[in-house]
Amino acid sequence: MNTRTPVSYVSWVMWAVVLLALPLGLQQFGNGWVRIADMALLYVMLALGLNIVVGYAGLLDLGFVAFFAVGAYMFGLLASPHLIENFPAIAAMFPNGIHTPWWAVIPLGAGLAGLFGILLGAPTLKLRGDYLAIVTLGFGEIIRVFLNNLDNPVNLTNGPKGLGQIDPMTVMGHPLSRKIDVGFMELPSVTLYYYLFLVVVLVSALLCLRLEQSRIGRAWMAIREDEIAAKAMGLNTRNLKLMAFGMGATFGGVSGVLFASFQGFVSPESFSLMESVMIVAMVVLGGLGHLPGVILGAVLLSALPEVLRYVAGPLQQMTDGRLDAAILRQLLIALAMILIMLWRPRGLWPAPEHGRVMASDKGSA
Repeated sequence: MNTRTPVSYVSWVMWAVVLLALPLGLQQFGNGWVRIADMALLYVMLALGLNIVVGYAGLLDLGFVAFFAVGAYMFGLLASPHLIENFPAIAAMFPNGIHTPWWAVIPLGAGLAGLFGILLGAPTLKLRGDYLAIVTLGFGEIIRVFLNNLDNPVNLTNGPKGLGQIDPMTVMGHPLSRKIDVGFMELPSVTLYYYLFLVVVLVSALLCLRLEQSRIGRAWMAIREDEIAAKAMGLNTRNLKLMAFGMGATFGGVSGVLFASFQGFVSPESFSLMESVMIVAMVVLGGLGHLPGVILGAVLLSALPEVLRYVAGPLQQMTDGRLDAAILRQLLIALAMILIMLWRPRGLWPAPEHGRVMASDKGSA
């Protein structure tokens, strides 16, 4: 029986129109606003990946940005002149340079990040809660330190200088770094990347939705609620945890590949501990384990710091420059997060199942 109503179809069409028209409207106010939307989509994908680990399986991961870095540096090495300039043997094999196409690098980035996720999950299978958070935090910092120091004696990552001249994504022979004239308007590079990111995010959200409704997703949620009971029911909690770490990491790897292509430059500074904390905050503040809430939290927390730039500047002028704009912006972000958690302790858009459980518990009491 088809449960879809005409109203639901109309709402889907309206959302599709809004998402497709959003960059066209934003670019009228400047490409900077479209760039904010691009970064928001990248953070949505990161939040979707972390939601598999934290929201579904209940494994607190504070080093998720490491998988983001793995994907970004993999694309940076395979789509920039760095390896050619520093390794003569590779230069002899590829005299015209390594220009790996995006359709090949995205699966490679997902696979490598997934492998790193399994390597992180394997030694932490018996850890839970705070101990797991500390270990994953250390893993994220180890990756960043390696990226910062692997420039001597063999220059693999170029250290703190980072990797530049990274190739842009190319779709049907057209590099997304070049604008397109469609007749009635021009589509700049940031708008073209927006549509690419939107397609990848929609596919990722669909995969997460299917995972949530699958047997694997229900098994993850059973582990999240009570791992001992899940194990008593015959679930292989070891393999399921490794699968959660690996599958969540693949989203970070793909997002890293897209980020490197979009920026054209990557450095260790982009993958700090604060990035991991912000991704966790997106999942928690949006609604743990609930896809619409996670997407909402990622969009708000990724766009809020950029929007507040336009608020912190005038406030700094009002105080005659006595307050630093960057510090003031961080203060406003922190206050916003505190107010959200006080107002909506279960997230802005929590899973409806949690609400029904709480209501039934109150009724039985």
